[in-house]
Parts: sequence; C-alpha cells; structure tokens
Amino acid sequence: MVKHGLQCKANNPKGLTKQDKEAYKNDDLLKKDFDSDRPGKKLIGDITQLPTADGTLYIGLTFDCFDNACVGLAMDDNMKSPLVERSLSMAISNEDMTDSIFHSDRGSQYTSNDFRKLIKKHNLKQSMSYATFSCYGNAKCESLIGRFKVEAIYKRYDTKNMSMDSVKALVFRYFMGYWNNRRINHAIGGLSPMEKRRRYFWQMEVTQIAA
Repeated sequence: MVKHGLQCKANNPKGLTKQDKEAYKNDDLLKKDFDSDRPGKKLIGDITQLPTADGTLYIGLTFDCFDNACVGLAMDDNMKSPLVERSLSMAISNEDMTDSIFHSDRGSQYTSNDFRKLIKKHNLKQSMSYATFSCYGNAKCESLIGRFKVEAIYKRYDTKNMSMDSVKALVFRYFMGYWNNRRINHAIGGLSPMEKRRRYFWQMEVTQIAA
C-alpha cells in the first residue's frame, strides 16, 4: 500500500454500550485468548440492536467460547443492566460455572452494581476489554453477532417494518434453534455447538467408565 501511495484509515465506530467513567473496570483476563477446553470455562457477552416497527429491540447475548453456543439470550425495548443480567442468568442456569470467566466490554451495564452482585453471587471472575471501543478485546463475540446479522437479517428481513414481537421470535428461533443445533461451524471442527458439547460429555462419560 505504501508503494502505491495508499494509507489505511482505521474506523472509529461509536459503540452501542457506553462506559460509566466513574465505575471500576476489571482487568482483561482473556487477553484475546478465546480458546476453551470445556463448557462454561470462558463466557463472552455483548449487546446488539435491531430496529423494529415498535422501536429499537435490544438483545443481550452470552456465548460459550468452548463451542460458540448461545447460552444466554435476553431481549427488551431498553438496554439497561437487567438485560445483561437476564442473559447471564440464563447461561448460569445451564452451565457448570466452576472457576469460570465472564468477559465483556466496559459498558455501564457490565459495571453496574446489580450485574456485579450477580457475578459475585456465582463466584465468577469478571473480565473486561482493555479499551471501550476496541474491536479486538471482545472480537469473538463481535464476530458471532456479525454472523447472526448477515445470515438471519441482512437482505432477508426488513425488521423496521416488523413488530417487535415478530423480531423477538426471529432472534429466538435463530439462536436457540438453528445456531445452537444445526449451524455448522468450521472453527469447532465442522460441528454444531450442541454436537460438539454432546461429544465432549460423551467422551467424559467413556473416560469415567474406563477408569
């Protein structure tokens, strides 16, 4: 690029979540290492939005780094902290959270007192991206959300002309039906998230029987 007199100009997008400048920010425990050797060890979360005929729909998502499964999903017409609390609570109800890390950006929802009480109640380690608007600190979560929008929304649905309830149903079917159970993911060996998880627990059972 330099040879041809071109320059790379980095984008500086405005993030959806905004940080509380007075709130304590946790260290980045993952440091862009999103590999995980068991379910529930590393969880990542973020908020995205979709326009609807009834206003903006905010979606709180929690993914498991082990198999990219969507283990937490909450939707509302606002992006206050209960949105991410419900998403993480759903994940907690379905996961073995022993010595687990939850990673997110530095948005005020994730630094709120109520969210941190939830983290503490379940003995989780909280991790945060090193910079609020860095696309690298929570890159895996951003990528998974991007795939959802490309596959399920863009060029397929005009959500601005759909009711909020219809869009909620669309989002739920995509993640809880298609994504988790049928969507082939090359990053996890060409398996769906639930198939990789099933094989993991099957192997654990076989190992215990053989011991």
